[in-house]
Amino acid sequence: MTGAGGDWIGDGLDGIDGMDALLWTPGVDYIAGWREAREAADRLNRALLGAGLELSTMRAVASTDERGRGVVRLTGWPGGAHRLAELLESTA
Repeated sequence: MTGAGGDWIGDGLDGIDGMDALLWTPGVDYIAGWREAREAADRLNRALLGAGLELSTMRAVASTDERGRGVVRLTGWPGGAHRLAELLESTA
């Protein structure tokens, strides 16, 4: 989500898991995996916003694993997690 205040989610690769401990493997396309995860995270963040959640309390973050596969994680405060659970429970 770039622009309109969404770029604070992170446009860089700083979301790659274990960046400090990660050994980059030659030939692994980490960028492609991260881009795929970024698209999914952006879509999920738009859905969270549409459901009334503030991204400052709960948001999706793009990352990759050691094999370069895209990973999307939810991160946030406990209150945001409770609110998301309430929304999901109300639709179940």
